[in-house]
Amino acid sequence: MQIFEHRNRLIVAAAVGALILGGGGVLIGRSLAPPAAAPVAEPAGQEEDHVKGQILMGEARAKGAGILTETVQAGGLESEILAQGVVAATPEGEAILTARADGAIIRINRRLGDAVRPGEVVAVMESRDAAAIASERSSATARLALARSNYAREKKLFDARITARQDLEAAAAALAEADAEARRAQSAASAAKVSGDGRTLAVTSLISGRITKSDAKLGAYVLAGTELFRVADPNRIQVNAAVLAADARRIRPGDTAVIELLGGESVNAIVRSATPSLDPDSKTATIVLVPEGIGGLTPGQGLRARIKPRGAAGPTLIALPEEAVQTVEGREVVFVKTAKGFQTTTVVTGKRGGGRIEIIDGVKPGAIIATKGAFLLKAEIGKGEAEH
Repeated sequence: MQIFEHRNRLIVAAAVGALILGGGGVLIGRSLAPPAAAPVAEPAGQEEDHVKGQILMGEARAKGAGILTETVQAGGLESEILAQGVVAATPEGEAILTARADGAIIRINRRLGDAVRPGEVVAVMESRDAAAIASERSSATARLALARSNYAREKKLFDARITARQDLEAAAAALAEADAEARRAQSAASAAKVSGDGRTLAVTSLISGRITKSDAKLGAYVLAGTELFRVADPNRIQVNAAVLAADARRIRPGDTAVIELLGGESVNAIVRSATPSLDPDSKTATIVLVPEGIGGLTPGQGLRARIKPRGAAGPTLIALPEEAVQTVEGREVVFVKTAKGFQTTTVVTGKRGGGRIEIIDGVKPGAIIATKGAFLLKAEIGKGEAEH
């Protein structure tokens, strides 16, 4: 019996010891295990949500990449009249400087490309005609002084009742004649730009601008009316566009136009006037366009103009350069300018012609569309989608 009780105590003690060792192991394991790292919450707004088809691009980057934009205007291909034109100076924007009399060029003050102001002396000529004009001016001035003296004397005699009225009237007529002759001689000398000593005459500029042509040679003897210089003001220009007679009848002053420059840039313009008759050689009418800006326009430069007669087409159609429409994932899209860059917009296209494509649906007038360099934006889409 004692042996049995002693055996039971040993079994109970072993069980208790095992329980204590197991619990202690668990406690020891928990105390030695490293604490679990707390999850770190990402700050809100750390990464913007990616919008499909969006290209983030600032103004400076777009300009550096050569991307140009165009504001969409209403009017399809049928409403646009394509015309070839040339940049020309306005009638008051160019002046031809000629020799006012026969003579030899003794001094040239300005050369080709130099800037001049109105009344500035460009060249000086020595001329016998200048001496003759100066002599006439001096003689007329002397005759005027004599006529004034005679009239004053006759006036005193008449007031003293010494001479008759007819003598006074004759003196007055002689004075008027001498005054007219003096003014004529002075005007002739001023028109010829004769110097005070009567030896030389000046060739002066009529407008401000730059010398675009110079035919004067030092020491050359030229006749009156010979063209010596040509001056043009680069700020006074117009575009002369040639259109067919049928198209000319659709155009009215005040219609809008777009002048296309090399490199894809464009300048807005307004129709000023049209010639009432056709050119006998080309059988075309000339439409005069006034550009809203002169950037990129140089007299003599050839270009193309797109004239848009008012009311020629419905407002639902627009036309863009073919380069503005790109194919992305089987869809025809354009790139609309946004505050952050550009956004692709799916469009429905129509007819094509003259490097232009008609947009039936997808964008509305007033939107700003990327034209030149649109293929670069297409490449940016591929890069952006791969990153995301």
